[in-house]
Amino acid sequence: MAERSRHPFRNARRPGARSTALTTAAALVAAAVLSLSKPAALRIDGRRMASDVPPVTTAKGAYVPLRVVAESLGAETNYDAKTGVIELIRNNDTMRLRSGDRIATFDGKKMLLRTPPFSVRGRTMVPLVTIARAFGTHVSYDRARANIDVMEPGADVPETDQGP
Repeated sequence: MAERSRHPFRNARRPGARSTALTTAAALVAAAVLSLSKPAALRIDGRRMASDVPPVTTAKGAYVPLRVVAESLGAETNYDAKTGVIELIRNNDTMRLRSGDRIATFDGKKMLLRTPPFSVRGRTMVPLVTIARAFGTHVSYDRARANIDVMEPGADVPETDQGP
């Protein structure tokens, strides 16, 4: 009986030159596409908003940095480091949520989020629909133009920032 090698890949075939070249070419194309792509632009009431963490876009939708959006819409944001609870207060409404948790509260009533908030470089990202539910805003994500818009009802949009 032949002795088995202790190293399962010792006798494996090495990829050929053609396979290596095709893999390298595919990796270079993917890297070029990613380096040329730009993050989605975030606009609130027609004004472009800057954030140290850009919006995150996926096939399922767009996620925006919570503090930037909330404070731009006039909400006060508080974070309790001990419990991880993020509190948004705007007018007489209060929303509480936690990164990684699909259950939030709005004015004391539980609400189930489709996708839990998550953190990117210390910033809490929330689905665009969560912003709409919390602030009563109209939200949209134009994948083709890489634009995310958050509009308050009755907001005046500056003509210079409107898209076609």
